[in-house]
Amino acid sequence: MSTPGSTETPDTANDNKWIGKRTVRPDGADKVTGRAAYAADTTMPGMIWGKVLRSPHPHARIKSIDTSKAEAHPGVKAVMTAKDIVNFPLDKSVMLGIQDMRWMCRNVMAREKALFHGHPIAAVAAISEAVAAEACKLIVVDYEVLPHVMAREKALFAGHPVAAVAATTEKIAAEACKLIEVEYEVLPFVIDVEEAMKPDAPILHDFIKFKDKPSNIAGTLEHKLGDVGEGFAKADVVIERSFRTQPVHQGYIEPHACLVSVSDGKATIWSSSQGQFMVRAMCAYLTGLPQNDIRAIPAEIGGGFGGKTIIYLEPLALILAKKSGRPVKMTMTRGEVFHASGPTSGSYSTVKLGATKDGKLVAAQGTFCLQAGALPGSPIRGAAGCAFAPYDIPNVHSFGYDVVSNRSKVAAYRAPGAPIGAYGVECVMDELAEALKMDPLDFRLKNAARQGTKAAHGPVFPRIGFVETIEEARKHAHYTTPLPKSKKGMLYGRGVASGFWFNAGGESSAQVNINEDGTVVVITGHPDIGGSRASTANITAEILGIDYKKVSVLIGDTSVIGFSNLTGGSRVTYASAMVVTQSTERVITQLRERAAKIWKIDPDAVVWENGEARPAGDNAGKFEPLSLGQIAAQASATGGPIGAGQQLNTTGAEGGFATHVCDVEVDPDLGIVRVLRYTAFQDVGRAIHPSYVEGQIQGGAAQGIGWALSEEYIFNKDGKLDNPSFLDYRMPVSSDLPMLDSVILEIPNPKHPQGVRGVGEVPLVPPLGAISNAVYNALGRRFYSLPMSPPKILATMDMAAD
Repeated sequence: MSTPGSTETPDTANDNKWIGKRTVRPDGADKVTGRAAYAADTTMPGMIWGKVLRSPHPHARIKSIDTSKAEAHPGVKAVMTAKDIVNFPLDKSVMLGIQDMRWMCRNVMAREKALFHGHPIAAVAAISEAVAAEACKLIVVDYEVLPHVMAREKALFAGHPVAAVAATTEKIAAEACKLIEVEYEVLPFVIDVEEAMKPDAPILHDFIKFKDKPSNIAGTLEHKLGDVGEGFAKADVVIERSFRTQPVHQGYIEPHACLVSVSDGKATIWSSSQGQFMVRAMCAYLTGLPQNDIRAIPAEIGGGFGGKTIIYLEPLALILAKKSGRPVKMTMTRGEVFHASGPTSGSYSTVKLGATKDGKLVAAQGTFCLQAGALPGSPIRGAAGCAFAPYDIPNVHSFGYDVVSNRSKVAAYRAPGAPIGAYGVECVMDELAEALKMDPLDFRLKNAARQGTKAAHGPVFPRIGFVETIEEARKHAHYTTPLPKSKKGMLYGRGVASGFWFNAGGESSAQVNINEDGTVVVITGHPDIGGSRASTANITAEILGIDYKKVSVLIGDTSVIGFSNLTGGSRVTYASAMVVTQSTERVITQLRERAAKIWKIDPDAVVWENGEARPAGDNAGKFEPLSLGQIAAQASATGGPIGAGQQLNTTGAEGGFATHVCDVEVDPDLGIVRVLRYTAFQDVGRAIHPSYVEGQIQGGAAQGIGWALSEEYIFNKDGKLDNPSFLDYRMPVSSDLPMLDSVILEIPNPKHPQGVRGVGEVPLVPPLGAISNAVYNALGRRFYSLPMSPPKILATMDMAAD
């Protein structure tokens, strides 16, 4: 285990030289000195600026657009509307969340995206057709709708792009946008998920039907295990509650930005994104250019947390660059980020749990209704799949509704959907523990999932570390130390909660090259937003047996490295470590062969140890060891450059678990909740770089505190966002937070060469429940709606007083 600021490394890493060590981060100096290049820093000779005209209405039919005045404005070089974008009919061509997929196709299998209903996604071979069909139903696919980067027939939310202008300055482009004349037919709108599900709600899309009737319910997802009816019949205590959450933004510090140049029909895109291959593919589909005519280059990224896994500006800048013949730069203001990029969903959920009087869970039922925004694709998979996963419950029914409404399309946010599902479950778990007169951690431990537990979303868990997170929390000083006594009117409470996230593998590529001086360059295809470069350097140095400072790690663009999927889903260290390990092992094979050639012996008689080639034994010959540098210096004489690459669709990612403990202070006169102490316990598999692991855990906890206490999108009666700035959208700052402590538990994943499990998603799953339970412990009143902002606290206290 390790804690923040400690120089201790996790015990299981002590036999390693670099894995598990707190090496200096490779990007640190550039970022703190300002040398790091972000997308907004990129410039080119002849560059012009693009700006977007956005709809002022949450729902309106676009009757006409007249761009003539804008086109005639001095300094304007190009104007575009939706007619310049390839038309993907929403009812046939765009991914639509969990939809009926029966359309015939020519393409054999979808890679980055399904392009029409029926596009094959996966295939199964089994002993019978029936078994294969059943297995197909168990494959969980998380769909993401192609971003509707520009309104066509209708504007679907206030802020929906309607047109874009490129001009010689930002100011001129903004002025020209105001000259575009748009005739709207204003339509009724719906904002909240419960309202959108009503039969008489305004309908966003004619093609969406639910039970054969027009609806805003775009899709559903269902998980079943056992028989919940029989399970609840066996229960001695049953508790059912409903919960609401508001949309919250990822809060990345860097707004979206890009620069696009088109020359001889070929485009180069510099942008802030979590996946340059995603940028290339989506821009190709939306503009009609073939992918080999697009080069996407990832810049340093100032945060993403899932919000930069899709595109907003890049295809617009590409079209404007094609039209104008000039490089086009586009950046979002913070207001545009709030109005027109994706927060996570708001939700309405109902959770029902039943337990026997000895504290054993026997049944669980959950309904999770999530806002998708203007297009289908809310994270119901995370809500419905992760909600009950930490517990061994024989009878489970979990159901998710994907609901469209007149908001900007939601985007991924760190364990998408899982915090929403866990929030309700963890609050009801605490109510059950209280009803059964059990300690809340003892109750969780009694029902904890462990090796062999069947999860409702499909898998049987292998070796997992959830039990260990609870056991460590139970004996930790945070949990055993008494709370402060109430003083000066302040009230104190402690809460706990647990959480789960699937984690992921997926396509990844790496290349390891040896320089002539024995230093090493590693190229991967994943933008680094969580420390993957530092982890890659540690792993490569460990395998080669050299100093990590001799390893340089670069992020390759789409023309440099093989296809690599998005940075997201807690997959990058897991997946990149696999391809980097295999690439490095292939390099070691080459190094042994080169040493054998120098010594004129068989390669099988050479071993690689501690950064040197050595004879395998006395029988192989009496040769002095050859270092990596010595072999590299003779590379041209022994066969040429030394290097190897690997491309894999990585599998074997196992889910991650965490348990959090939170202490709060509540001011009942002002309604202010302050988090006094917070400790997160998490099974990380293996901490390749403990400082980064701690940072991921602390970051998730901080974001969860904001989600629970202060963050929310507020819409006015006209369907417009009322708080589109960091002044009014209240994210926690350092003065709002205590030291966020983390306890790293290492139960290695046997399916990974270094034992890695994903880390970054799980820390955001427990905080909503832990903080809610702590507030209840302080006030004796439960809150079933987030955020627990001062007005809500005061209103609840006033009701209690009455």
